[in-house]
Amino acid sequence: MTTLRLLLPQWQGGMNPNYVLGAELLSVIAPPSSQDEMIKIDVPTNFDAPLATKNGIDRYDELADQTQTVLDVLAQKAPEKVITFGGDCSISQAPFAYLSEKYGDKLGVLWLDAHPDIATPDFSSHLHEMVLANLMGQGAKSFDDKVKRPIDSQKVMYAGLIDKDLRKEEGPLVLDKIAYATPSDLKENNQVILDWIKENNIEVLAVHLDLDVLSPYDFRSVYPADPKSTVEAFPAAVGELTLDQVVGIFKDISTQAELVGLSIAEHLPWDAIYLRKAFEKIDIFNS
Repeated sequence: MTTLRLLLPQWQGGMNPNYVLGAELLSVIAPPSSQDEMIKIDVPTNFDAPLATKNGIDRYDELADQTQTVLDVLAQKAPEKVITFGGDCSISQAPFAYLSEKYGDKLGVLWLDAHPDIATPDFSSHLHEMVLANLMGQGAKSFDDKVKRPIDSQKVMYAGLIDKDLRKEEGPLVLDKIAYATPSDLKENNQVILDWIKENNIEVLAVHLDLDVLSPYDFRSVYPADPKSTVEAFPAAVGELTLDQVVGIFKDISTQAELVGLSIAEHLPWDAIYLRKAFEKIDIFNS
C-alpha cells in the first residue's frame, strides 16, 4: 500500500509560531523510509502580521488555502495511507477528510488528545480547537464543507481525554455522543478501545496524536512543559499518559484494525525552540 508523508507546519490554527519548528523536527525524528514520498506544504511565516479574523476564525484565509492545498495533493497522489507531521491540531482536517471519503464506514478515528477539539466559532476563534467538529460536519461551516463524507460520531473515540476539564460548551457535545477513555480508564489496559473497534465494525483506523495527551513529567516537548513556566500554571487540561502507554495503544489497535492515517500534532521541543531564538540574536547567523 502506498504511504504519503506530509510535512504540514501549520501554526495559524493555534496561533503559535513554535509549531513550525516542531513540525520540521518531527519529520526528521520519524523513522526514515526509502519508499514513502514526502511532500512539504508551504505555510506563510508572517508571524507578526496583523491578526485577521474571518467567519469567526483567526487567520481564516491562510488556513482555508492550506487545507485546500492538502486536499488537492491527496487527490492527485491518491495514497492508501497518510502520515502528517504538524503543526497544530488542525493538520488532521484534510488527511482525515480524504481517508473518510476513501474508506467510508470501514474507517474509525481514534483521537489521542487531552482536549476534545470539538469547538465551534461560537466559543472559539482557533481552528485547532474545532478540527474534530469539522470532520463530523458540526464545526465551522466553511471547513465542514471541505469534508465530503462527514465522520459519524459512533466511528470516533477519544483516548486520554481529561473529561473533568471540559469547558461547559464542550460537555454536551462530547459526553453523551462520543466514546471516550480517560487516562484512568487506560491505566491497566486498552480493552475499552479494542471493544469500540469491534462493536463498530471498524476495519481501518486514522489516529490523531496530539502530543499534549502525554504527561509533561514523562515527555517534555509539549506545551505545559515550557521551562519558562510551570505545569501548574498551564491554563488548560494537562495530559496524563506516558509515551510507553501510547506505544502500547498503537500495538494493541494494530491487532484489530489496519492503521491508514496518522497525524502527529503540537510538538513543542522547548530546548530546540529556545536555542533557535538564541541563535537569531547572534550576528553571524543574520549576515
